[in-house]
Amino acid sequence: MPCTCYIIPRKVLIRLSRDKSLSARQRKSFATTAKFELEWRKARTAQSLVSQAAHETLLSGGAIAPKPAITVYNANHGTTVPGLPISNPAKSKDPDAKQVFSVTTDVATFYQAVFGRNSVDNEGKTLMSSLHYSIAYNNAFWNGGQMVYGDGDGQIFADFTRGTDVIGHELTHGVTQYSLGLAYADEPGGLNESISDCFGSMFRQWRLKQNVHQADWLIGRDIMGPAAKAKGYTCLRDMANPAAKHCLSAQPTRYSQIKPGMDPHDSSGVPNLAFCRAAVALGGNSWERAGQIWYQALTDTPPTRTMKMKAFADRTRALAKQNFKKDPAVFAGIDGAWKAVGL
Repeated sequence: MPCTCYIIPRKVLIRLSRDKSLSARQRKSFATTAKFELEWRKARTAQSLVSQAAHETLLSGGAIAPKPAITVYNANHGTTVPGLPISNPAKSKDPDAKQVFSVTTDVATFYQAVFGRNSVDNEGKTLMSSLHYSIAYNNAFWNGGQMVYGDGDGQIFADFTRGTDVIGHELTHGVTQYSLGLAYADEPGGLNESISDCFGSMFRQWRLKQNVHQADWLIGRDIMGPAAKAKGYTCLRDMANPAAKHCLSAQPTRYSQIKPGMDPHDSSGVPNLAFCRAAVALGGNSWERAGQIWYQALTDTPPTRTMKMKAFADRTRALAKQNFKKDPAVFAGIDGAWKAVGL
């Protein structure tokens, strides 16, 4: 099945929908968001398959844009996307429109400047976003063709456009869709989610000009609302400490903990920790060595929907040896990071 691609796991939404410490209105909002996830999954399956087929069939057709257009729409609290176009989002009176336009533009620049990639499909695909989806919608997602953002309930979650790593994470699902094409179940699903966390975190660090030691390695820090913080949650996930209690969606840290059928948002903690350890071991900026190897492992092989974590780990090991022959510390750092999580 193609990528589900939500930033908030469905099990977290269900858990919050049953949390008696929240108001009835809040619980209903979480329940509705969880229900929508199932409906969107059907639509994404069709959208993703069509886009992949078109990409493979029409590779040589038409002119390729030198860089992607960035478009923003207002769903106006409805559930039909894209919604009404916002003609000049860079100067819109809606701060969410300005934010999404700015950050999406930066994601495109990040991929171009750091990895030489032209949009998610590497062919200048327009990056479309819809804001204000539904009412108090507690999620953001890539639907196989565009981005969709909810406003959050204002208590557990803030507006989802605030999370620069969230935007980078979700757009990276598009990159994976057009490259390795990982399925969204079991180990390939966990690897799919992890790749989005890795590049989402790298993007946030790049935008803030942070090196690996300055970075906090948190995912979703900027979308935590006051009620979530009051409960002790500072983020969705922590790549440096996936099992930490301050994570709203804590994860396993060892490959031996991964079980068949595990939610990809859970199993992704293992390769997340491996990437963080590798990047910290190598030092400097995460996107300069570890990130380059992860990107090449993602994009320089034919689509492999069923790739497991060990195969991806071994691919990064091989690339470290191949690309950094005169710097054995790179292989040592990456090999040690994977071994530390049981791979």
